Amino acid sequence: MSEKNVSHGLKTALEMGPVVAFFIGYLLIKDRQFDIAGNTYEGFVLMTALFIPVMAISTFILWKLTGTLSVMQILTLVLVVVFGGLTVWLNDERFFKMKPTIIYVIFAAILAFGLMRGQSYLEKVMGEVMAIDSEGWFKLTKRFALFFLVLASSNELIWRNFSTDLWVQFKTFGLPIAMFGFFMAQTPLLTQHSTEQKKESDDDQQ
Repeated sequence: MSEKNVSHGLKTALEMGPVVAFFIGYLLIKDRQFDIAGNTYEGFVLMTALFIPVMAISTFILWKLTGTLSVMQILTLVLVVVFGGLTVWLNDERFFKMKPTIIYVIFAAILAFGLMRGQSYLEKVMGEVMAIDSEGWFKLTKRFALFFLVLASSNELIWRNFSTDLWVQFKTFGLPIAMFGFFMAQTPLLTQHSTEQKKESDDDQQ
């Protein structure tokens, strides 16, 4: 199914909305406990239970509006349901905190597998939005694989050694900021390997 035109702002709101809602809800109830069906749940676990349907609804709306979902969006939803469900079922927040680690390790492994086969899976996913040559795609794919491993390691370090408050802040703000910084840092590579600029340069020489 071809992707429908949807404003970037709306797509960003649907993608980030559940995360922001989780953060705000967590701040409001993080110090409270809730007795439900004979079990006592911390605010974090309750917000995780609420986050699962919010994430599912947001992803469904995004799919209805755009007509498509990326592999990362689908995998993220699946892991939210699985690890979020385990967190609520076992009343153990550690499962939900592991989710980013699993996501980033899986994507690093997929990209590395593609590179070993002489392919850039990143190009297959993003080739329509970035015009760079084959060498550029392979360099960018290697950097993405390493970056995902750094994010996975950072998540493990933070959730295992620091407070839940710090982890929630890291998940809500740290990861998006790191992603933005990483993309900005790739500007020289994208410029150097841009096929559009090379085409313009060749046209000027003719």
